[in-house]
Amino acid sequence: MRFNINKSELLNALTIVSKAASSRSTLPVLSGVYVKAQESNLVMQTTDLERSIRYTVPALIEEEGSIVIPEKLLLDIVKQLPEAAVGFETQEGTVSVSCDKSSFVLKTLDPNDFPEFPVVDVDNRISVPFDTFCHMIKRVAKVVSKDQSRAVLTGVLISTSEQSLKMVATDSYRLAVSETEVQGIEEGFEAIVSGAFLQEVASLPKIGDSIEIGLSENQVVLTYQSMVFINRRIEGNFPNYKQLIPATYVTKSCFATQDLITAVKRVGLVSSLSSPVKFDINEAAKNAIINTTSQDVGSAEEILPCEVDGESTQIAFNHQYVLDGLMSISTPQVFLETQSPLKPGIFKAAGEDKFLYLVMPVRIA
Repeated sequence: MRFNINKSELLNALTIVSKAASSRSTLPVLSGVYVKAQESNLVMQTTDLERSIRYTVPALIEEEGSIVIPEKLLLDIVKQLPEAAVGFETQEGTVSVSCDKSSFVLKTLDPNDFPEFPVVDVDNRISVPFDTFCHMIKRVAKVVSKDQSRAVLTGVLISTSEQSLKMVATDSYRLAVSETEVQGIEEGFEAIVSGAFLQEVASLPKIGDSIEIGLSENQVVLTYQSMVFINRRIEGNFPNYKQLIPATYVTKSCFATQDLITAVKRVGLVSSLSSPVKFDINEAAKNAIINTTSQDVGSAEEILPCEVDGESTQIAFNHQYVLDGLMSISTPQVFLETQSPLKPGIFKAAGEDKFLYLVMPVRIA
């Protein structure tokens, strides 16, 4: 097997497929990247048996064949190579990697031991603009739980209705819901997909207009240009989040989004888990006093003007939770809807942007 490939293209491909290589498996071959040279392309694959990634990239193939190379070592080497063509040539049990004046000889693993790339019989698929997909994922996936004992909460619920795509995530302390109109989308599509997996795909550079999401009984397949990502669907029932979202409010406040972000950041410098940020909303004064007091550090206060519909109220939140939600809002104004100090607060983007972020309150001492 012998081929040459541009260093930057090789590095990009390795960076993407490295996300599915296993570092903890008892099977050594899973820590490698499977490389197959055929015709005018290089097919690179990795898997940890839960998820699999395949990337096809153009290369100058002089002799076809396949090998498995330790992924981490190869990626570290390619990062340090100069911007030039990288040549690969296999011998018995090794591969030589050369670029400009640098050369390496690496031990390889048996490609026959590498699992075949899954063949998934997709029975439901949708095509979504890549920009829309990334925007929605980045808004909601930061809310997923890291607690593996509740697997459903580590995922994002993706569903469709007529002409609409919705993504929902929660860690039981907060909830993010993003909904966007997508032309030509079919209704009836629903799956819970790993939030970490979706974030990795959403971090890809834009090289195409749309991404296809396909479902089988227990797998989800994301196809983007020459890349294929496969991951297990998360089994279980997603929490009935709709019952958490009240239909009415007692107090609705309207803030300038960037001013509120800045104020919470400043006050948050003094805040901690034991000293949340309190919103003291005054209907008569048309302002909100955002403050915190920490016994060990001190106190901070910021006064913000706001429009208030309803009665004056007080409510307190974990300041980082609030920031996570506000940073996902792209509209100039944001609404905060509350019912009482002990019921969730809801941040909503203004205008036609359908984004909702619910945060559980912290009891005010």
